Amino acid sequence: MNKIPTHLAKATLFGVLAVSFAAPAVEANTTTLRVAHVWPGGSMIDRELFQAWAESVEEASDGQLKVEVFPSQTLAKSAQTYESAVSGIADIGASAQGYTAGRFPLTQVVELPGVSSSARQGACILQSLYDQGYFEQEYADTRPLFLFTTGPGYLHTKDQLIETPADLEGLRLRRPTPVVGDMFERLGAQAVGMPAPDVFTSMQRGVVDGLSFNWEGMKTFRLNELAQYHTEVPLYDLSLFATMSQRSYDSLPTDLQQVIDDHSGLKWSLRAAEVYDEMIRQGREEAVEAGHEFVVIEDALEDPEWGPVLQQTIDDYLEDIGGSANDIYKAAMDLQQSCAA
Repeated sequence: MNKIPTHLAKATLFGVLAVSFAAPAVEANTTTLRVAHVWPGGSMIDRELFQAWAESVEEASDGQLKVEVFPSQTLAKSAQTYESAVSGIADIGASAQGYTAGRFPLTQVVELPGVSSSARQGACILQSLYDQGYFEQEYADTRPLFLFTTGPGYLHTKDQLIETPADLEGLRLRRPTPVVGDMFERLGAQAVGMPAPDVFTSMQRGVVDGLSFNWEGMKTFRLNELAQYHTEVPLYDLSLFATMSQRSYDSLPTDLQQVIDDHSGLKWSLRAAEVYDEMIRQGREEAVEAGHEFVVIEDALEDPEWGPVLQQTIDDYLEDIGGSANDIYKAAMDLQQSCAA
């Protein structure tokens, strides 16, 4: 066997040592943030909101921050997503406030019928109220990045068209929030609670006859394949969050905290709303092209049949929550005009 000259052996050894010591140094300068969200992987929300946010953060940090996105409840189930950010299981969690029942009552004032008419308007109202300090205490155990909404949620059914509130009697309907669930129960329907990703299978198996959902969800979760009757009466506008573990944020150096701050607030709320409003357009268009049947309730709060039902829902919720709920509702309605642009 040929011997390696001593000086070459030493050079090789030093080279190996140099590489082995250099590699951890690169890793040490990189922090990985894990984002847990509930939307399907590859969906428009996943691609154009969360993946886009991840890429923008990585670029702005010159690669010092790496962001791994876990869609489809793969890191945290929908009901545990907020808590996963509190505990640090996820560095960032994104889901609906309503999946954590009773935790965000003041935030969910924004979900009441008639507060907003689009995802953009809803996101602007919600983020503005948070920025003004109306319900920041509800997020005291995390660091919210941006808040947004789904746009109005309507009624979608499998076998019959809903024209009046009386038509809901006897139906089994997936409720998006407890508030809408209470409305269904008052009207003689059976309200069934379940996360959005579970609705397709439940409707396919006949567990539910229909649901209340926004048009984005109808497309994202393939529900237009099953529900062919649509009643466009705005029952709610689901609030959503993207929030960061305070521990994860505090562990970052100041310059990287600034990167996160620059990827927070109204700018990203409206970015989320832009994606949602496009998906809303696509979801409705999909149903139109499929030849589905529609009923459109104009000025729902003034409608002689739907108006009293919606107003009772608003009044009952504000009375039940009490405290500053009425002030938040008034502030939300005052923001409608400035947030409509």
